[in-house]
Amino acid sequence: QVQLVESGGGLVQAGGSLRLSCAASGRTFSSYIMGWFRQAPGKNREFVAAIIWRGRSTYYGDSVKGRFTISRDNAKNTVYLQMNSLKPEDTAVYYCAADLSIRVVSSEREYDYWGQGTQVTVSS
Repeated sequence: QVQLVESGGGLVQAGGSLRLSCAASGRTFSSYIMGWFRQAPGKNREFVAAIIWRGRSTYYGDSVKGRFTISRDNAKNTVYLQMNSLKPEDTAVYYCAADLSIRVVSSEREYDYWGQGTQVTVSS
């Protein structure tokens, strides 16, 4: 089992950057597939990015490709989401998620473990 705690959210102007962190408990962190999702008010949860194993493969939602970068530090049990060129439509609660075995990395139903979320607000 793994517990996830996100941090790094906040208020930023459009065009700015933020880096989210997700600290995970557990001794087998490197075995987990880690994902980021977001949910804006009144909208469904949306896939943002995922990273598997030792960072050999990364995946991104279409709306963030080229702007966001997911990475992981297995020694620190932490996954990061670097967000650049932020837009007002990036405003949402961002959630970290994890699972050992996932067939579709963009499907929230595949992930068993979730953090509490961190708010990101981008002003225009």
